[in-house]
Amino acid sequence: MKPTRRRSERTTVGWREWLALPDWGVGAIKAKIDTGARTSALHAFDIETIERDGVAMARFAIHPWQDSSSDVAVVEAPLLERREVRSSSGASKMRPVVLTTMQLAGRRELIEVTLTRRDEMGFRMLIGRQALRRRYLVDPGRSYLGGRPAREVIDRNRGRA
Repeated sequence: MKPTRRRSERTTVGWREWLALPDWGVGAIKAKIDTGARTSALHAFDIETIERDGVAMARFAIHPWQDSSSDVAVVEAPLLERREVRSSSGASKMRPVVLTTMQLAGRRELIEVTLTRRDEMGFRMLIGRQALRRRYLVDPGRSYLGGRPAREVIDRNRGRA
């Protein structure tokens, strides 16, 4: 049997949170915490697979701000695999999977992320069960328990900067 963390060692988060992806230079992105999703997903575009020193890499671009195409971050990350993922609408699609560090509520965790177009979705990132398991408790009636970024960041995310 795998050891599990006691509840007192887990961090409580709300149904939506601000987090950072420091490996990719993304200091703040708003994410939906979704225990109904197995894997985390990130809005990415211009996704391509390249080879660097014999290693398969995913190169992609990110728009970290909701409803905005400002501040594009272009990222390269080792490609773990391509995985079939079923969307909330029930459609299955093969998606690239990469690893990155997520900084959420004062903790840094290595998580798997699938890359997909989330233009029409309310959040640019979705955090699934695998990233939360044995690390976080989710309070679905609360938001931003991990804290909020500076007012300028929030305004910029809302397109007011």
